[in-house]
Amino acid sequence: MQAAYSRPRATFFYGWWVVFACAVGLFWGPPVTVFCFPVFLKPLMHDFHAGRAAVSFGFTLGLITMAVGAPLVGWLIDRYGARKMILLATSMFASILLLNKFLSTSLSRFYLFNIALGFVGNGVGPLPYGKVVSLWFDKYRGLALGLMMIGIGSGAMIMPSVAQQLITGFGWHTAYAILGGAVLLIAIPVVASLLRDRPQDLGLLPDGAHREGIPAGGEATAPGLSAQDAWRTGTFWLMVCAFFLVSASVQGCVIHLAAMLSDRGISSQTAALGSSLAGAAVLLGRVGTGYLLDRFFAPRVAAVFFSIAAVGIGLLWMSSTIAIMFVGALFVGLGLGAEVDLIAYLVSRYFGLRAFGRIFSYAFAAFALAGALGPLIMGAGFDSTGSYRGPLASFFVATLIAAVLMTRLGPYRCRASEPGENDEIVHVQAEDGSCGV
Repeated sequence: MQAAYSRPRATFFYGWWVVFACAVGLFWGPPVTVFCFPVFLKPLMHDFHAGRAAVSFGFTLGLITMAVGAPLVGWLIDRYGARKMILLATSMFASILLLNKFLSTSLSRFYLFNIALGFVGNGVGPLPYGKVVSLWFDKYRGLALGLMMIGIGSGAMIMPSVAQQLITGFGWHTAYAILGGAVLLIAIPVVASLLRDRPQDLGLLPDGAHREGIPAGGEATAPGLSAQDAWRTGTFWLMVCAFFLVSASVQGCVIHLAAMLSDRGISSQTAALGSSLAGAAVLLGRVGTGYLLDRFFAPRVAAVFFSIAAVGIGLLWMSSTIAIMFVGALFVGLGLGAEVDLIAYLVSRYFGLRAFGRIFSYAFAAFALAGALGPLIMGAGFDSTGSYRGPLASFFVATLIAAVLMTRLGPYRCRASEPGENDEIVHVQAEDGSCGV
């Protein structure tokens, strides 16, 4: 079945406002809980009189909760739309942060606090936003996903230092509450006013292409595999294994980065700058990956970025100087910056958009589960040996294996639209619902 679309209109495409709204929402989502956690780690250890593994276990519980809940959220997104899930989850996320003083008065309650954040975490992360952007863009999907992920990248760069200032000035309870208030007052109004689930809701088509006679809210064709068919492919499991290995490795390093640096005798504020440097690399990785995905074969792009992350982990493992460790943090951040963009893009190109939410949710669940284990492995390794060298060596090898796995994925099933006859954009869907090429 074929439908010919004319060239995009010259006017500004509303989809870029959707990308902006997604970036703002993501800025006030994962960076608050993931990238700020390193600067909360030592204050939490001090107040709870606990070791690094014990405090990191709270972060682990949150990510495990996210992993378990991801498939359900993916199903809800496919069924009811991403916008409703985002607004509900963001409201709950802000409320939990505002109430943290009552939810985390002891280490055990701090665990419950992180479980609650994990419960709503999928709704404020890349899962629903990635579905929205993938529906709004096809030919420019990689760039749009990369720009969307600027939200996490810029948040990862800015938030650790902001959180450190708040902790120094007001304590960690008030710091969490202030961040929750910002989510409530900034993220929710922007997302509510700008975000729309699909271009068809405004009578548009992906990338700004125009076809006469499309009613607002009209049904969109979503080619691709069902979730069950995707799970039966070797491609899906190669992808999941690779992202699991990289996620555990890079997130384990990022979460313990500030502690790793401060162990070398530098101040907490300078160590927080190391986390911000990793965040800046995440930002660069987001945009750079998005730009490259629209121009080069995505698995090769992934292999390059994963290899860079392996070099960064190797520098953290082998270096004895702060300057080289900062370079290592930069490279690790590049690997983390590429990862979530790649999950969304690869899912859309290998399996299509028919069941994107469910397929992406299972891949993201593996990513989250691995991200839960990585910091725990780092903390346990330090507590047992007094050094991070053992876990870092394991993560170095794991990241190299992930880079090799990316080279085994094979050709796309669902490629981007290409200019066809008479400069029209042609979208092809096979009779079985898979993407034609």
